[in-house]
Amino acid sequence: MKRRSFLQLAAGLPLWAQAPKPPAKTEWIAWIGTYTRGASKGIYAWRWIPGEGKFTSLGLAAETSNPSFVAVHPNQKFLYAVNEDNTGGVSAFRIDAATGQLKALNRVSSHGSGPCHLTTDRGGRWVYVANYGSGSVAALPVQPDGSLAEASVFAQHSGSSVNPQRQRGPHAHNAVVSPDNRSLLVADLGLDQVLIYPIEADSGGLNVTEASSVKLAPGSGPRHIAFRGDGKFVYVTCEMSASVTSFRYTPQRPTLEELQTVPLVPEGYNGNRSGAEIAVRGPFLYASIRGYDAIASFRIDGPSGRLQLIGHTPTQGKTPRNFAIDPTGAYLLAANQDSDNVVLFRIDGKTGALTPAGETWSAGNPVCVAFSNVK
Repeated sequence: MKRRSFLQLAAGLPLWAQAPKPPAKTEWIAWIGTYTRGASKGIYAWRWIPGEGKFTSLGLAAETSNPSFVAVHPNQKFLYAVNEDNTGGVSAFRIDAATGQLKALNRVSSHGSGPCHLTTDRGGRWVYVANYGSGSVAALPVQPDGSLAEASVFAQHSGSSVNPQRQRGPHAHNAVVSPDNRSLLVADLGLDQVLIYPIEADSGGLNVTEASSVKLAPGSGPRHIAFRGDGKFVYVTCEMSASVTSFRYTPQRPTLEELQTVPLVPEGYNGNRSGAEIAVRGPFLYASIRGYDAIASFRIDGPSGRLQLIGHTPTQGKTPRNFAIDPTGAYLLAANQDSDNVVLFRIDGKTGALTPAGETWSAGNPVCVAFSNVK
């Protein structure tokens, strides 16, 4: 029997399971959000040419307070950053792709303390921000020039969970838009819940009165959320239990049906562990573990959406707070917050395995990595 190549086999896979094809763009800017303590002053930029596997530093792109998470507008012209301070804010910038510099447009209140995550809807009409300290979510309208208006919607979470030190009140940690742009899913570490808000233009971008929620195991501390490419399954990293919980997602209602919880650390490991970032690339899922300081890799089963562990890859640094998969889908960048470095890994398209690419660069307190194209 004639053997078929991997590419021929891949052609028969469903779209969600296929490795993403490299975009036509060959040059990108990697934006690094940081905590502004020590040497860091704000958001930093690197020019990224995947064909060469090399990054070139463009230096400080914008000086701003504690831009621990950044997000690029769908039109690639604007960048938004939280200001993770007691009096929380969100800053808007115009991207100069030629120089890697950011021009400040404005800053508005996040309507809460300690904002730690933000995202745009898929049409770029709103920025959604999660306030960790005060446990709330706000929708910020995007103006035609890329600047932000004051919040059109605000949702204050309430309640507690079983851990008296960390779960006395709500802690909204992550806001993710569904692939169909109909719902915003918010992981609340303090409540052990994922809340689901309908996205509606007539209600200012977020319908608070029609929100629903699903509970996770008490004391798990849900942190970050990722959808599978086809939108049928949702995966949640749990910070406090260092685990990933899988859900079947039904967009029509919308609802989450819990399927499986798997540990992030190997059996027998008894040291410090804390689940952090999560991302899906084709049939593979990746999650970072602080304390254990590694990326856990999983294969996603097609029909069931369940996870099977592939292995663990050390991040060559301390406290991998965040990582990002580059736009070509061929590389993963791990941001090691407590060792002030970002490390590049290659992704094997067939097995999902990670291998160091030999590139490491310095960044003070790196927390977040995001990409925009260079025209």
